[in-house]
Amino acid sequence: MQFQFTEGCIGSSYAHRSRYGGNAGTQTLSIVIRSIALGHVNIQKDWKYVFNEINIGFVNGSATGLITGFVIYIKYNNFFLSLIIFVAMIGNLVIAGFFGFLIPMLLKKLKLDPAVSSSIFLTTAKDVGGFFLFLGLAKLFLPHLL
Repeated sequence: MQFQFTEGCIGSSYAHRSRYGGNAGTQTLSIVIRSIALGHVNIQKDWKYVFNEINIGFVNGSATGLITGFVIYIKYNNFFLSLIIFVAMIGNLVIAGFFGFLIPMLLKKLKLDPAVSSSIFLTTAKDVGGFFLFLGLAKLFLPHLL
């Protein structure tokens, strides 16, 4: 019975974490693609802006992770599940910002249209990275979740 409860907690918590990264990554993607189209950004001289996106992802992930972690703690009364959500939210938004900036820049460098194919690469990177981060943390803290 306890194991099924823990599976449900982890599964429902994963859905919360996943949504935020998609929104953050898509916003970054839109801004970078627009900047490329207008000629305002260039990978040779503007690569340093990727660090801005990482910082923004960290700040936004911390804020949303803190709120979501608090709600998860109230709902399930498990500090470690809240900690997993907090860290996974930070990681997911950092991943989304990093790849949201880098993917269109790399596609442009490869002479491909970033507006056409950036979103599928972003979704894949965000989902795979966030999935492994979240489940890796859950595995690490599994004794505290049971």
